[in-house]
Amino acid sequence: MIALSLAEIAAVVGGQTHDIPDPSVQVTGPVVRDSREAVPGSLFVAFAGERVDGHDFAADVVAAGAVAVLASRPVGVPAIVVEDVQCALGALARHVVAELGATLVALTGSAGKTSTKDLIAQVLRSKAPTVFTPGSLNNEIGLPLTALTATEETKYLVLEMGARGIGHIRYLTGLTPPKVGLVLNVGSAHIGEFGGREQIAQAKGELVESLPPAEEGGTAILNADDPLVRAMASRTQAKVLLFGEVGEADVRAENVRLTDSGQPSFRLHTPSGACDVTMRLYGEHHVSNALAAAAVAHELGMSATEIATALSGAGSLSRWRMEVTERPDGVTVVNDAYNANPESMRAALRALAAMGKGRRTWAVLGKMAELGDEALAEHDAVGRLAVRLNVSKLVAVGGREASWLQLGAYNEGSWGEESVHVSDAQAAVDLLRSELRPGDVVLVKASRSVGLESVAQALVETGAEGEVAAR
Repeated sequence: MIALSLAEIAAVVGGQTHDIPDPSVQVTGPVVRDSREAVPGSLFVAFAGERVDGHDFAADVVAAGAVAVLASRPVGVPAIVVEDVQCALGALARHVVAELGATLVALTGSAGKTSTKDLIAQVLRSKAPTVFTPGSLNNEIGLPLTALTATEETKYLVLEMGARGIGHIRYLTGLTPPKVGLVLNVGSAHIGEFGGREQIAQAKGELVESLPPAEEGGTAILNADDPLVRAMASRTQAKVLLFGEVGEADVRAENVRLTDSGQPSFRLHTPSGACDVTMRLYGEHHVSNALAAAAVAHELGMSATEIATALSGAGSLSRWRMEVTERPDGVTVVNDAYNANPESMRAALRALAAMGKGRRTWAVLGKMAELGDEALAEHDAVGRLAVRLNVSKLVAVGGREASWLQLGAYNEGSWGEESVHVSDAQAAVDLLRSELRPGDVVLVKASRSVGLESVAQALVETGAEGEVAAR
């Protein structure tokens, strides 16, 4: 964070200083909410959660070097006391962003936000210092904490914005007003909470509504391949730049194919030129993500050659998103268990099919959460798709929704032991350990609440144990 005195911070957040001998002392370190991250010069934000109250750690963080605590009550150590800690954190982020000269890029969408954010960050930081959202910290707490890590040297600030209802993105853009806004897609993620795709589109479009007009440098980057996203052009006064595979997209891909290992390759076209890209990531769905990142980079002045070079070298920065591990025995484990929705499930299954040419493929799948009335149909459809893609074996893990996955596969023509329903993650691990053969490819994917990353981790560890035993 840029250096600010405690007196300045108190004025920004509308707080009262308590037990602070010298209000001119500056916060020169990070703003943190985890007491274990407190370092000399930091500011600790004390949230009172259901299980843990950050105020209880106030003395510990000051002993570790924190300058003060942002709190909702006096804590016996230097503190700035406010009525609402979350609102105060947002106000501080808004002030710091306004003081910085960084270009703020915000993105949202139903699927692919984190992967695309990671691509944008890697492309932009090849040009200049870039700060970006770690993992998926894209809510009203994670977003301002990320913004506050920016410094005077930061040129680009890339922020992922999530939403679970109308007004959420409007709130986030009020904290960190973007100059460039990117909307990836409108899909089925959280459709049960929103009530329909039109409502999701309404919420996601709040991002482009927040942008400054074109004459002030605002740019809305929209997916030309998604009609609900493309229609958002009418909701903004910003310049509109389209990306996609359709011919009229400003930034588009041609000659898309997958390598033998399942990595996308394509010809990137931008208004400034064209260049070939072969990605390190897995799955054709990353083409759209790459085009979105390329559109951002083009708008910020990078050439087609610079963009293609950066995209070709970009890797995965966030865990459990198409994370590929090759075991010593030749088994490939694809851990995509961070989250799941119908669109990302279909993309992952297609990537599995591409990676598994000539090899046995396993799809270890679990529940897709928050689908509301569409849950049965969507799980059934994913099970059917696994069969159509000739996945060798579907392992559906968990309760009712998993049974729908297995039933869909059965009704599509999965006979005998081509699909199986197991009760939990351990049962899936036991089955796989007994049946996997060298050369097999295993995809593991479900919504975050299912915790199927434990299956992928167990399989990777099994491979490591086998290597030790062989030695």
